[in-house]
Amino acid sequence: MASRGGFSSKIGFILAAAGSAVGLGNIWKFPFEVGEGGGAAFVFVYLIFCFILCFPVMITEIAMGRKTSKNPVGAFNSLGYKKWNFIGKIGIISGFLILSFYNVVAGWAFGYFLEMLSGNFDIGNQFGDYIKDVYKVGGYAIVFMLTTAFIVSKGVSGGIEKASKILMPTLLIMIIGLVIYSLTLPHALEGLSFYLVPDFSKLTTKVIGSAMGQAFFSLSLGMGALITYGSYVGKKDNIVSSAAFITLTDVGIAVIAGMMMFPLVAYLTDGTMEGAGQGAGLIFAVLPGAFETLGPVLGVVIGSAFFLLLSFAALTSTVSLLEVPVAYTVDELNMKRGKAVWLVAGVIFLIGLPSLVGNGYSEFFSNFITYFGAENPTDFMTFIGHVANDTFLPLGGCLIVIFAAYVWKKENLSDEISNGFDGYKGSFLEKYINFAITVFCPIVLGIMFITTVLSKFFNINLGELLF
Repeated sequence: MASRGGFSSKIGFILAAAGSAVGLGNIWKFPFEVGEGGGAAFVFVYLIFCFILCFPVMITEIAMGRKTSKNPVGAFNSLGYKKWNFIGKIGIISGFLILSFYNVVAGWAFGYFLEMLSGNFDIGNQFGDYIKDVYKVGGYAIVFMLTTAFIVSKGVSGGIEKASKILMPTLLIMIIGLVIYSLTLPHALEGLSFYLVPDFSKLTTKVIGSAMGQAFFSLSLGMGALITYGSYVGKKDNIVSSAAFITLTDVGIAVIAGMMMFPLVAYLTDGTMEGAGQGAGLIFAVLPGAFETLGPVLGVVIGSAFFLLLSFAALTSTVSLLEVPVAYTVDELNMKRGKAVWLVAGVIFLIGLPSLVGNGYSEFFSNFITYFGAENPTDFMTFIGHVANDTFLPLGGCLIVIFAAYVWKKENLSDEISNGFDGYKGSFLEKYINFAITVFCPIVLGIMFITTVLSKFFNINLGELLF
């Protein structure tokens, strides 16, 4: 049997799991989702989802992983419910698909770090041409995948944990430094007002669905990542406190990233915030111009630091995304870790090629599919994001809590959580977790899954139809 390894300390697990959660989802995706969602109202709903909805799902995933010491598929098999392992398979497929396009975006970020270092501030105006240069961007993506695979190949404690102990504190220091700087800029208050003062008239079912999808994406839920990381956790570690630290770290960094981002956007737009809702290219198209105004020396320092930060954030997540299918391959196929890592990484990179060429280089993948009722086609990368992130993750989370509550039974979940938490049984927290996984989470996740599918793929807004 191939050796699985494990985390050498609780702090190692927390940093690795937080690193899984903290990534491009917080620093790249969160700001543009906030911008498209109308600002602070999106943030408000996102925070509610993270603490009320996602926290119980996170605890459930970690508990299932620790109980079985298995990957997302093996966990269901080990608990004696092999027919339910399709949930784990959905998670692994989700991770495969997300990493396939995530690695491309990570390559963009790494390339921008090099461009900023060379003083090429005009790269923001050339973003469309830049992402069409598939040989250059593809080279950066290869470098990123190789780095990710190298870390994962070193094992759980020797690779993932060791890298997380370096990357996470460095990431936090860099973010705080850039926040302090951005708050000194002209129009910073306008940016903070857009970000922190909610206008609830901007809330729609689509915005609420996007906030939930962002919460699941940023916390790495529904894809089995935390089942996998939980499988390496000590039997006496406190799952609840670990989940709380992971959630607080992820949410904290996302919120802080917004405090860094929107003052910069406000500075560049003279306080109008006109660039805030321009989508996935927000960081890549807007920020280089802001850095250019700082002058040739300070602009290079701040600009390159920002995109190095973005690259670090991406790496903490690509490592966890790769670990999920690797753990499955090691456990279920009894393959040695080194061989599993390089095989899986190669397959995922190949799956990501349509996302690489679907940004203007290939007409077919750039106009891959036109949804029902949509006026314009959707590119391959965006389509994969809609399928894997916006639909599979909430579906996976919904099915996991239904399984834990009604098949494995909530009493068995409570027994596992109480290991390392003596006061859990009979506490208010136990009552809430049980209520959440039996009633609240399945209903909310089920409704949001249905409304998201109808909204994204069929242009049907249930909120407008009902109200």
